[in-house]
Amino acid sequence: MDNHDGGKGMNLTLKVWRQKDSRDRGGLVAYKVENISADISFLEMLDILNEQLVAKGEDAISFDHDCREGICGMCALMIDGQAHGKDKDATTCQLHMRRYKDGDVIVIEPFRAKAFPVVKDLVVDRSAFDRIQQAGGFVSVNTGNAGDANNILVPHDKAEKAMDAASCIGCGACVAACPNASAMLFVAAKVSQYALLPQGQPERERRVLAMRAAMDAEGFGHCTNEYECEAACPKGIKVSNIARLNREFVRAMVVSE
Repeated sequence: MDNHDGGKGMNLTLKVWRQKDSRDRGGLVAYKVENISADISFLEMLDILNEQLVAKGEDAISFDHDCREGICGMCALMIDGQAHGKDKDATTCQLHMRRYKDGDVIVIEPFRAKAFPVVKDLVVDRSAFDRIQQAGGFVSVNTGNAGDANNILVPHDKAEKAMDAASCIGCGACVAACPNASAMLFVAAKVSQYALLPQGQPERERRVLAMRAAMDAEGFGHCTNEYECEAACPKGIKVSNIARLNREFVRAMVVSE
């Protein structure tokens, strides 16, 4: 495969984490890929490698993906020690091979966290996030059909902050980047998107208490203000949401006494 400009593509060495299942120790395996176009995405490069492996009768590398448009957050890979790779505010599927050069060695691993056990190769079980969401990330009010415009007045600044928090896609990059494998940024985003809106007020205290308890039960670490979570988040979720989560938690503890 040649580049569109007629030149030859890149030759790369990929050190990929291979692990048969959750009980296997796993380890890095080196693969060579040749003539890789700078125009393709990182996941397309892995597709090419898998085609080569299957053609040789070897097992394809397992990795998560779905939309490949930066929407779903499934494509969670640790690339050269960075969650989602070297691009800021982008998921793995949005990373393109033009960010690399001929001869590069790229290390590809799964997200590392006790609460994200490896299923196979680069695939981890992130259902812990689902259970935290189920604990309180919902509203029980009957929303019915779409209401009339301005039927429920929300200050513009709060609406903007709620929308920013709601942009979290639950990919887990915050956990993978945190030295403590903390899920505080994820939980903070989910709590904030409701705490800032009138629709989220009826369950305000119960929500934050339940989601914090679920987070602790899943075995995530504690936040020590490293700010790595914000730096790794593909949607730019701010750590100011963690401050709001802490305030909501203290408030709920006082109100519930």
